[in-house]
Amino acid sequence: MMIWFLIRFAPKYYIMKLAVVGITGMVGQEMIDVLEEMNFHIDEFIPVASEKSIGKKIEYNGSKYEVIGLEDAVKLKPNIAIFSAGGSVSLEWAPKFAEVGTTVVDNSSAWRDGWNKKTNYTWNKWVIF
Repeated sequence: MMIWFLIRFAPKYYIMKLAVVGITGMVGQEMIDVLEEMNFHIDEFIPVASEKSIGKKIEYNGSKYEVIGLEDAVKLKPNIAIFSAGGSVSLEWAPKFAEVGTTVVDNSSAWRDGWNKKTNYTWNKWVIF
């Protein structure tokens, strides 16, 4: 629901860069289906996965995209990053995305209970749990 609101009500002049972390997994594939079905306006689609999946081709809205790694994705500074790559990946990488101004939507259980006990990070308004 939150991702729908963020993307749907972004101003039309706003360039939307969306990263999906964990794109090659089952949930990542489902996220592609939902984004296509909802017909969201996305200017730059950034498929992100683990080292072993870098270079794979992913299809989104009729175009093929090459999967990139987490470090490269952070450097691209997406507006929104949807995470579905497991708790350990979220704990390590969600704060790194948030530090560059990315709004993070995480699908794992990593942040559900005592998240600030697991990291050295204090509350960051850019991370949505």
